[in-house]
Formats: sequence, structure tokens, C-alpha cells
Amino acid sequence: MNTIKRIAALAITAFVAMDAHAADKIRIMVGGINKIIYLPAELTQRLGYFKDEGLDVDLMSEPAGVNAENEMLAGAVQGVVGFYDHTIDLQSKGKAAESVVQFAKVPGEAELVSAKLAGSIKSPADFRGHTLGVTGLGSSTDFLTQYMAAKAGLKQGDYSLLPVGAGNTFIAAMQQDRIQAGMTSDPTAARMLGTGQAKVLVDLRTEQGARAALGGVYPAASLYMPNAWVDAHQAEVAKLARAFVRTLQYMHTHSAEQIADVMPRDYYGGDKKLYIQALKASLPMFTADGRMPADGPQTVLKVLSTFKPGVRNAHIDLARTYTTRFVEAAAK
Repeated sequence: MNTIKRIAALAITAFVAMDAHAADKIRIMVGGINKIIYLPAELTQRLGYFKDEGLDVDLMSEPAGVNAENEMLAGAVQGVVGFYDHTIDLQSKGKAAESVVQFAKVPGEAELVSAKLAGSIKSPADFRGHTLGVTGLGSSTDFLTQYMAAKAGLKQGDYSLLPVGAGNTFIAAMQQDRIQAGMTSDPTAARMLGTGQAKVLVDLRTEQGARAALGGVYPAASLYMPNAWVDAHQAEVAKLARAFVRTLQYMHTHSAEQIADVMPRDYYGGDKKLYIQALKASLPMFTADGRMPADGPQTVLKVLSTFKPGVRNAHIDLARTYTTRFVEAAAK
């Protein structure tokens, strides 16, 4: 009997150990892993900070944030590196997710207009009758585009939205005149501006630009996860927060050249110099500590409420859409 008990105890111990190890295997979907707005994801992996925390993190990529969100809702991944605004939109639909590390204070996106039409599309009011590119329908670029159009007095039927992703697919869509304007981030925006194929219509890559277009800072890139998973795996979330905060601090204490040297070569799009220039312009949008800007959530709620009746009519509890407890602990 004692032997049987010992075997049973060993089996239970092994099972618990296996379960603990499995808990450290965390799958995170990134809404376009080579986008500079989501730089902290791959950079943390490259710097070895996940490994330092004893985490086995599998980073995957979906070109559109809405697809990444769907993967999380389906349980295929534990978290998403994507825009914070999804947490508010999800709550309006009865689902609970929260930002646990806030990477950026502004969207880091730019509304580009084809150089051939820059003379006739001079503001969002000129979107009427045109097709606008977004990464995906239901994505944050979709949200922001609809807000700018609504603010300019347009209705949803006055223009069309076309999901074109980012990178080469976005560029091809504009070259082929399938879209006349569109929202994208660096390095895609830098590539198009560098070749003269497009011009900036609205710049959301700086705090000044975001305040002018959106009425305040608009916290965007983040790590968000289901509230229930966060509550059940606080030790793992704390480790993730420490790793990401360490990366954000690295980004504020190292040059764009040093950061570029760490990143994969295919992120450069064949032009490392242009990538470094885009990095230099983008680094100020990132937080240094992963904290949510105090006035940010209210700005995001205001923007989404403008054109989304579901958000406007719901009672959104902003305190449930983000938490700072993990990054505050990481800073100690």
C-alpha cells in the first residue's frame, strides 16, 4: 500500500510540475509583428527578457488586430499585442479583456493619400465617394478612419472601407488605385512616403497629431488579455509585465541604430536606413514604464462612442479595461 501511495504521490507531483510548466507556455498574437507600433513584442523576445523570466512565449502574427482579437476569444492564444480600444469594444459586446501593459500613448498610424489624389483629398471631409484602406474590418484602423469621417460630417455610406492589411498588400492596393487613401503604420508609411507614392493626410504618430485629430492622447499598442485569464494567472502576467517594462526601458535608453541591430533583417524591408529613420520618429510614442496615460481611456471611449452605437449605449466600466498593478509592481 505504501508503494502504491508513493507512486500516486509521484504521479501527482509530476502532473503538477507539468501543469506549471504548461502555464508558462504563453501564446501571444501580434497584430502585425513587423510593425514598429508593436516593436516591444519581438524586441523582448530578441533581448531574451521572456527567457530571463522563465517564460516560454510563442509570438504569432496576424496582419489585422481584429483577427488577433478573434484568436484570443477562441482561446487559441492567451493574449494579444494590439490596440487598447479593442478592450472597450469587447466590453460593449459582453466580453471582458484588459490592457496589462500599455506600450504606446498614441496610435502610431498615418492616414495616407495617394500622391495622384493629394490635390483633391485634402481632409477627411473629402473621403466622400472614395475607397479607404484599413488593415481589417473591425480593426483599430477601421475605428479611427470611421471616427475621422464622422467628425468631418460623413455618414458610413459616403465612403467605402477595404481591408488591405499592411506592408506590400497595402502598397499594392494604393498603386493599383483599389484604395485612394488608407491608414497604416511604419515601416509601411515610411516606405510610401520615401518613394513619393503617398502624402500624409492625418498624422497620428505623434502626441501633437493625436491631440489635434482625436482630442487627446489615444493609448494604442498594448498587451491585452482576458480578465479571467489574468485573474487566474497572476504570476505569469507579472512576469510578462516585468519583461515588457524592461524592454520599454531599453527602448528609451538605446539608439534607433542599436535597436535596429537587434531586430530581424526582414523587418527592414530591404532598407535598414529607412527603418532606422522610422524608428527614430516612432520611439517617443512609447511609454517608458507600461502605464496607462491618465486621460487616455476617456479619449478612446469618446472616439468609439462617436460612431459605434453599441459602445455609446453601453455602460462601459473603464476600470475593467486596463490595469496598472502589474507594471507598477515591475517598476519596484
